[in-house]
Amino acid sequence: MNHRTPGARTRTRVRTRTRARARTCRRGALAALAAVLLLGACTRTEAPAPPAPAPSASEPLPATAPTPQGLLLTADFGADTVTFVDPQRGAVASVTVGRAPYGLAVGADGRAWVATAEGVAVVDTRTRVRVALIPYRTGTGPVTDGEYRGGGMGIALSPDGAHAYAGVNVPGTTGVLEVLDTARREVTAVVPVGRRPFDVDVSPDGAEVYVTGHDSFDVTVVAADSTSTRRIEVAPYGTEGGLGSWLKPHYAVVRPSDGKLLMPFEGERLAVVDPRTGRTAIEPMTADTHQHGAALTPDSRLLVVGTGAVQPGDGKGPSLTVRSPDGAERVYPLRGPHEDVAVSRDGRTAYVTGGYTRDGYWNGITVVDLDTGATRRIAAGARPLGIAVL
Repeated sequence: MNHRTPGARTRTRVRTRTRARARTCRRGALAALAAVLLLGACTRTEAPAPPAPAPSASEPLPATAPTPQGLLLTADFGADTVTFVDPQRGAVASVTVGRAPYGLAVGADGRAWVATAEGVAVVDTRTRVRVALIPYRTGTGPVTDGEYRGGGMGIALSPDGAHAYAGVNVPGTTGVLEVLDTARREVTAVVPVGRRPFDVDVSPDGAEVYVTGHDSFDVTVVAADSTSTRRIEVAPYGTEGGLGSWLKPHYAVVRPSDGKLLMPFEGERLAVVDPRTGRTAIEPMTADTHQHGAALTPDSRLLVVGTGAVQPGDGKGPSLTVRSPDGAERVYPLRGPHEDVAVSRDGRTAYVTGGYTRDGYWNGITVVDLDTGATRRIAAGARPLGIAVL
């Protein structure tokens, strides 16, 4: 900000006005003596100081200021950072966490657990400092970036915050779930799961962990206490095409009312998976687009990110589906592919990350009014994938 110093002529006018005011006060002192007892003579009332302006999008938050509630946190797959984002003004601060961060989860204590190619980073979101980088026990090959890089992908926290669960991709073979003790900040168990664990979710009671295996068409159910596993195939289109198929699971959400998993496919089919019985029911969807990230609003509406047709003429463009519990859907168009979605605390706004895992991504977030479908874009991060509301 530039400040101009007044010239000599301006300073002379200021001093002249000041002396004139002083002479007026002296002449009126006797007349105002009685009023002094009630109001005070020649006293100037100071207006309250205006609040300090919030930092602009190009101005980082002061290092000593606590992070305000309501900011967003994104995992920047195109950089080694997480970015703090004001929903109105854009990025306000970034913290280096490790190579190619993918998913993140934030606990009630304000700590974010970020799955990177190198390990799980722990970030104190209140002070904006990385306090730990916990290496994986599992070898994942060279630390790289890109869609098929090894290392952490989906990540979730137990309801009590005592454990973090990181789905770790091991290129060329099946993945693992690494269980971390959050107090000791170390890996305590390694559990085999499906290939490329895009997403990790936890049951409402914390008893089970659900790992979505993108390239193995499945969900691995992991018992939190014993780490025993059960595999549930989720393939509403079948498994033809194997690793080359587009028709695979990506992300899931756990429905609080009954604990079932909701897994969208291609804007055409919603797989409703009962993890207790292993049975899957299929419900129709309407967006007709390749689908990735999913989230639930506080009133149980399902939000699903559509990335667009996988091949020209094979489906519709990018969108956000808003699906009511009764199955009614509204589909709001988006400009360009996106990856994941989070919901504001009041359930009225969706934040959709533009850092698609394939080509076509962009560096920002689309803000969607869930009542009207109105959208606006804000620049934020570098190819942001995972997102959370602080």
